[in-house]
Amino acid sequence: MKWEQVELADPGPGEVLLRHTAIGFNMVETYFRSGLYPLPGLPAGLGVEGAGVIEAVGRRVKGLKPGTRVGYAGGGPQGSYAEARLISAAALIKLPAYIDERTAAAAISKGCTVQFLFNQTHKLKKGETIVFHAAAGGVGLIACQWAKAVGATVIGAVGTEEKARLARRHGCKHPIVVKKPQDLTDAVMRITKGVGVDVVYDSIGKDLWQSSLDSVRRRGLVVNFGSASGTPPPLDLAREGTQKSAYFTRAAGLNYMTSHEVRKASARHLFRMIKSGAVKVRIGQTYPLREAAKAHRDAAARKTTGSTLLIP
Repeated sequence: MKWEQVELADPGPGEVLLRHTAIGFNMVETYFRSGLYPLPGLPAGLGVEGAGVIEAVGRRVKGLKPGTRVGYAGGGPQGSYAEARLISAAALIKLPAYIDERTAAAAISKGCTVQFLFNQTHKLKKGETIVFHAAAGGVGLIACQWAKAVGATVIGAVGTEEKARLARRHGCKHPIVVKKPQDLTDAVMRITKGVGVDVVYDSIGKDLWQSSLDSVRRRGLVVNFGSASGTPPPLDLAREGTQKSAYFTRAAGLNYMTSHEVRKASARHLFRMIKSGAVKVRIGQTYPLREAAKAHRDAAARKTTGSTLLIP
């Protein structure tokens, strides 16, 4: 990645010129950068999430004007790694007074991910027990709080004692420091008295995939929604299915956030959780936008906690 000057045109019909005040970093951006995930189309920059203030609007834009504070996550071409950008007005979410721009950029993508994982992929219920990988990350900390608010118990996989303490402070009842894959399975079986958990939410992929399969109960659900350590190996349905009759799914946001209306409804649900105090968004680190490459390196090395922001 390198820093370049570009000229922006005036906003066209249905577009606005948005001046970013904060940009959300998401792990998926490392996948797009590396080529693990193909870019949806070209031309494209990097970055799916941001917040800021509208500077100009094009024709046929209704309900938005210069000075309006907005956020977004997805809904069009990538390109949030920029001081300013042209973006479809339809993709933008007006920010209520109680949501500042940094919170919006830190929370919309991650919080909407938790919203669909806990409401659409599986309707999380009071009394259920789940495993959530990367419990001290941006998605993980929101998930721990959201699950606690529902009345579910979280067993959170983390990499260090510091991350375990952080996850516990955010609602994770059983943070487990995982040094080797068997650590997680052993802890789950001890906590659940050999039964396993109702749902495993796995964003790690290859390195802990077998632990995820071994940690779920009979007829439970394993949800893969990321590949931080690499793509999970092929699933042996004959073996895994026969042992537990478990269910498996790959929860990709593009199959849940299917329209601007759905995306905005999900964000409103998230904002209500924040307003109620059930979810507090932790910004663990910020980087100047010029240092986006360092943010990618630190995330890949698992040096980050909570949400990461790039600041123009």
